[in-house]
Amino acid sequence: KASLEVDGVCMMCKKRIEKACLASKGVKHADWNVKTHELKLIYDARKTDLKTISKTVTDVGHDTKALKATDEAYASVHPCCKYRDVEVVDDHKDSN
Repeated sequence: KASLEVDGVCMMCKKRIEKACLASKGVKHADWNVKTHELKLIYDARKTDLKTISKTVTDVGHDTKALKATDEAYASVHPCCKYRDVEVVDDHKDSN
């Protein structure tokens, strides 16, 4: 069991983050919280590690505390999910 802080703003982000994690070898459970940005994981340490899982998350466009998504990966996320954009983040504050 472990947890990571992952940037994102909405349910689409949640789906994308969790789907990427669950597609990773060895990840048994992934649950990302929209409000706290905490990604709770259950994984097999013999098959993967947090660094690999973090890389998987950044590959789909989401920053973690340790790793930042490339500009190309970030550009691939839906316009509503642009968590680096202050206006987008502010828009989501009203709906949370």
